[in-house]
Amino acid sequence: MTTDEAVIEGDWEYRRLQLPPGVSRISAAIQLSIQAEFSGWELSNVRLYSDGTRRVWLRRRRTLASVGLPGPIV
Repeated sequence: MTTDEAVIEGDWEYRRLQLPPGVSRISAAIQLSIQAEFSGWELSNVRLYSDGTRRVWLRRRRTLASVGLPGPIV
């Protein structure tokens, strides 16, 4: 799983993840649910490409409490 730096837009913080073709749908769902549970991220957008790569956009609302939370686990 690769990740880019966060993009801040208004009250939201976005982060893009790229999952390689070999990651199963169930494994991807588990990885994303862990991010949601422990880092406050929610799913914004998923794109599945013909080679099997998935690009996922996560988002979370920017608050004083979320400033100290970690980003996605790579």
